[in-house]
Amino acid sequence: MQAVFERFIAYLQAERNASVHTVKSYRRDLLEFFGFVRQQQISSMKDVTKQTLRAYMAELMQLGLAKSSIARKMSAIRSFYRYLLREELIAVSPAATTASPKLDKHLPSFLSIDEARRLIEAPDASMPQGQRDRALLELLYASGLRVSELVSLDMEQIDPATNEIRVRGKGSKERIVLIGEPAALALDTYINDGREKLLEGKKNDALFLNRYGQRLPVRRVQKIIDKHAAAIGKKVHPHMLRHTFATHLLDGGADLKVVQELLGHADLSSTQIYTHVTQSRARQIYLAAHPLAREKHDDE
Repeated sequence: MQAVFERFIAYLQAERNASVHTVKSYRRDLLEFFGFVRQQQISSMKDVTKQTLRAYMAELMQLGLAKSSIARKMSAIRSFYRYLLREELIAVSPAATTASPKLDKHLPSFLSIDEARRLIEAPDASMPQGQRDRALLELLYASGLRVSELVSLDMEQIDPATNEIRVRGKGSKERIVLIGEPAALALDTYINDGREKLLEGKKNDALFLNRYGQRLPVRRVQKIIDKHAAAIGKKVHPHMLRHTFATHLLDGGADLKVVQELLGHADLSSTQIYTHVTQSRARQIYLAAHPLAREKHDDE
């Protein structure tokens, strides 16, 4: 089974073009599942049943794992069993008809236009790291990039003539994202001044650099945002800026399909959650602004 497992991991990398993060997650989740199977004294994946999978989910719930984490682990198991079917190593997949826990739906948090502006303007643009932080925040809000996409950007992916950025997203799929003039100006200032000072004569193709002239790691981006979020007195995470980008576009009248393309969502349903956000916001504005609605709301 170890050999089959390693072939599956190679298949994810070579044929599915899965990201390093996805492969790492699948490897970890499947090894945990194999450990559970061995505890049940099951010697072959062929002998795993729907009852085995349900018992595994029950154990994960008892351990206090979030439904989203359990669903992710089940997704890895389903993918592995689809591979076993494809290779004709099993005749039936017990995972195909085993449902994952139903996830609680939460609307994504986002910043107001004023909060986004104050956050972006918080860095000290007279300093190299401040110029970097300003460009980083402008870009996250202007483009809706995932933080992993942001830190992996190289200089050659930026086209200052068209204000376009070529991005390699999930599964190494490429897309073009657009940026407005404020973000383009912040990038230009950083690239021609702050970035050169951070490099200190060294060579590096990465767009965003740390104080040592090396590529900025993902974990550092959160610390940068935490530092400047003090200006708005709110906890902000990188993905919140992606949510803010999408919500503000839809509020401004953007077409849902265009937003899907800019976000790099493979499925339109992933983008549609933002329509619920804008509808929820519209309701709040309506209740606060309409005289009769406000009167009824106050009575309640």
